[in-house]
Amino acid sequence: MQLIPYIAKLTQLPLKGIQNTIELLNEDCTIPFISRYRKERTGNLDEVQVGAIVAFKTQFEALEKRKAAIIKTLIEQEVLTNELGEKINQANDLTTLEDIYLPFKKSKKTKAETARKNGLEPLAKIIMAQHNDEIELEASKFINDSVQNKEEALDGARHIIAEWVNERPDIRNQIRYQLEKFAQLTTKVIGAKKEEEKAQKFWDYFDWSESLSRCPSHRFLAILRAENEGFIRVKIEIDSERAIQKIEDRIIKNHNTSAAHLKIAIQDGYKRLLFPSLSNEILKKAKEKADDSAIIVFSKNLKQLLLGAPLGEKRILAIDPGFRTGCKIVCLSAQGDLEHNETVYPHAPRNDSKGAIKKISTLADAYKIQAIAIGNGTASRETEHLIKRIQFRNPIEVFIVSEAGASIYSASRIARDEFPNYDVTVRGAVSIGRRLSDPLAELVKIDPKSIGVGQYQHDVDQNKLKTSLDTVVEHCVNSVGVNINTASIPLLSYVSGIGPKLAENIVAHRNENGAFTSRKNIKKVPRLGDKAFEQGAGFLRIKQAKNPLDDSAVHPESYSIVGKMAKDLGKSVSDLIGNKQLLMGIDLNRYCTETIGLFTLKDIVKELEKPGLDMREKAKVFTFNQNIRSINDLHEGQLLPGIVNNITNFGCFVDIGIKESGLIHVSNLSDSFVKDVNEYVSLHQQIIVKVLDVDIPRKRIQLKLHKR
Repeated sequence: MQLIPYIAKLTQLPLKGIQNTIELLNEDCTIPFISRYRKERTGNLDEVQVGAIVAFKTQFEALEKRKAAIIKTLIEQEVLTNELGEKINQANDLTTLEDIYLPFKKSKKTKAETARKNGLEPLAKIIMAQHNDEIELEASKFINDSVQNKEEALDGARHIIAEWVNERPDIRNQIRYQLEKFAQLTTKVIGAKKEEEKAQKFWDYFDWSESLSRCPSHRFLAILRAENEGFIRVKIEIDSERAIQKIEDRIIKNHNTSAAHLKIAIQDGYKRLLFPSLSNEILKKAKEKADDSAIIVFSKNLKQLLLGAPLGEKRILAIDPGFRTGCKIVCLSAQGDLEHNETVYPHAPRNDSKGAIKKISTLADAYKIQAIAIGNGTASRETEHLIKRIQFRNPIEVFIVSEAGASIYSASRIARDEFPNYDVTVRGAVSIGRRLSDPLAELVKIDPKSIGVGQYQHDVDQNKLKTSLDTVVEHCVNSVGVNINTASIPLLSYVSGIGPKLAENIVAHRNENGAFTSRKNIKKVPRLGDKAFEQGAGFLRIKQAKNPLDDSAVHPESYSIVGKMAKDLGKSVSDLIGNKQLLMGIDLNRYCTETIGLFTLKDIVKELEKPGLDMREKAKVFTFNQNIRSINDLHEGQLLPGIVNNITNFGCFVDIGIKESGLIHVSNLSDSFVKDVNEYVSLHQQIIVKVLDVDIPRKRIQLKLHKR
């Protein structure tokens, strides 16, 4: 089996595109670079397709590595034959490969192994052959010092047959099919735990049963969590009699005395070996499938959050609200630098609202504040009401900003390095303000798992989750582009080809030598070689550069082509930028080379039309219903404004301005069938919802998406 046909079979992508993509990957090119600047070589494959090639390449390499290890073991055991080697080489997945290897695994001491040592394998072969009708007589011939009587001989022979049944790939696949199609997932509450307070959130699953194949990922992960926390027991069930009968139909050919022993051996093999092994396997696969589904949800949410609408370079007053500890206030420059901080106490127990209003008004004037960001945690609504009582001299927009993960950032090494002389409360307020200015630049400083926009993210495969989320962050950062003269180390580290160490070097060089004035200057950064420059330059922006292309997604390797376009038109490069009519008149075919074709040339022209254009929308002010302060103010039928703050497979959660978020179940998103929640709502989307039900004791709010 070869790599390129393997990937082609799984992706249905062109062989040439796969081959060239693998060559680029082997040259240490990144996914963003390949999909953006090497379209001619890949046949215009996008990031998702290139990412799929990377994933299946890794999968293939893991499979080949396992094959090599198995073959080495079989050689050492002196059991490798040409036929066996061919079967191993032809295996297309790990399940098939492990089934082939199963009979040769050196396992712990088993009943079958003991029986073999006692010389009972020939008897097992006689029974399996089903030719001899005098099995009892044959068994008496195998009595020895280790086998006391014919019953022990027959019992040992049946253990060997049970193992043979377990090792047959056709039988294992048959049981797999039964499990995949008909397995029932059942749960049972553990009586002693039933009344515990923590158990109540799992009460739906105290006695639950449903088809495993139809169990949605979020429910499956919830059930597993309940089991892991010790509140329920989980098991898999199928029709065992039917499964055993199907095995018997494959093995038993003659209904003589051998058949009775074969039936006993088959039943033993199924219950003791086959079913426990394969039910665990199917549960593992179901977990992997649920993990993949949950990770996809998290990744989609994270992408939407990172690409959330930025307010841009505005002077911001940010507030981390609180009651007893007060409201921490920071004033930030348009570039996000901390200029002032202090604490006011407008709420209980001090209730110094007059002092707080005076102080905030004074700060707004002194620092020429253009926008106010209020964290959406404790005391958020009360603080918003306070701010709206203030008569500012100049118009100031007020935004409610998600605090999710801000406390994680404020206690992190990154925050300590940025603000070594300030405590966590100041750092948290700064993070809230910067999120309003540029969500992407600030959120990359936080472990994506801590942002809280997924489902069961702590229950899924953590390595797989990290890989997926890192890919999302990398995609978002490189899609938007990075201002190299203002970007933090965490933001720069996600730029194609850069990484954490070079990001540190870039910031150190910037601090020592001042702002970069051209992309060429980037090469002066210590240890930033030609490869890193090639991979990253197109994603790094330099504002007000002498060469306007330095603030665009046009790669430096294509500057000469843009220059030639301008020269042929009798214009300067600056004349081309933003001049759509002039750009439309260019015959791109004239500028095709061996390495640069129409795909890249069209991208260049598109970029020249609006160089460095931020793909994100601008932040918009949002106002909650001012009469709703708590869940007690809600009643059925109300129409309320809300903001989507989390999306799952079973619906979305909506912030309606109180402590508890409401749920729009997938069935309440539309009157028609909803396949994908993301087709109806997006993270941080401003929507109108209708209140369907309010369960105050359980603090649950059921909502319906209201069509305007």
